[in-house]
Amino acid sequence: MKAARFYGREDIRIEEAAEPSPGPGQVKLRNAFAGICGSDLHFFFYPESLPFSLDEPHPLTGAILPQILGHEFSGTVVETGEGVTDVRVGDRCAVFPLAVSCGKCAACRRGLPFSCPLMGSLGSNVEGGGLSEFTVCDASKVHVLPDGVDLRMGALVEPMAVGWHAVARSGVRPGGSALVAGAGPIGIGAWFAFKARGVEKVLVSEPSEDRRAIMAALGARVIDPVNEDLADAVASLTDGDGVDAAVDAAGAGAAVTSAMAGLVPGGRLVVAALHEHTMDFQPTRLMMGETEIVGAVGYRPEEFDEVIAAMADGFYDTTGWVRELPLESLVDALHSLRHGIGGKTLLRLG
Repeated sequence: MKAARFYGREDIRIEEAAEPSPGPGQVKLRNAFAGICGSDLHFFFYPESLPFSLDEPHPLTGAILPQILGHEFSGTVVETGEGVTDVRVGDRCAVFPLAVSCGKCAACRRGLPFSCPLMGSLGSNVEGGGLSEFTVCDASKVHVLPDGVDLRMGALVEPMAVGWHAVARSGVRPGGSALVAGAGPIGIGAWFAFKARGVEKVLVSEPSEDRRAIMAALGARVIDPVNEDLADAVASLTDGDGVDAAVDAAGAGAAVTSAMAGLVPGGRLVVAALHEHTMDFQPTRLMMGETEIVGAVGYRPEEFDEVIAAMADGFYDTTGWVRELPLESLVDALHSLRHGIGGKTLLRLG
């Protein structure tokens, strides 16, 4: 089968790989679409920034380079292994990529497997990623798509679930208000999630003109935080109170500080973005406003199902921000995404 195998910094090859077969409790998928994630960019351009070694076999999975990348993907079940009863051949699925965690550390004991230092994910440090024609995974990791959600949308469940989890962490209730800093795919996902949860007063802050245009076309209130007054825009949205919550989907220190400044007293900032650099921080603002800062990483299995249900109910629209490319365009796509092209790139695998 064709697969995108990662060998090292800026070395990923579209080549022939052995077609997998399902074992007991597993299913085999004919993959349809796979998205490119920010973590894939880290793999390709900055592998030294990853929180695990690529030079040694993973302690739980044994995975080592070369590795098939891709953890945002959808496909159709073409074969089931022994003992699989809940999934059938022909089912169209989105894949929950977290495959293993140690089960013993403080994070695992508290129900936070994405924070486990030994967590293993398809498309990173578990054999078999989504950037291939076929993938084998545990049947428990596939989420069957209803008739109203196609395979293209199914490949977006994983990144949209990241935004959904961030919004869940925000604690905002229907009728509340929010600020989303950053309009990349996770910011877009957070905006959709707020809307699906009944939060209509949402402002999206994004310095990129291209990304602001994408959000505006979807119906979002947008602002350029570099050339416009973000504080005034927040005040206008909330009658001067400040937003109930803000989601950092930008990964930039300036986005964090401006989002904090826009919070209502007692508000909450959710950090859902990777930050490559440290930042200056004045904690007195937290004390004076009784403000909270929380992190959000990954998602829960039930949140995958919630996103799929919201997609079936029509809350997600791919118009203008999702582009499709053949798998052979992967390297060119990685380079273009590195330079901040807006929207989401899906690679066609079938």
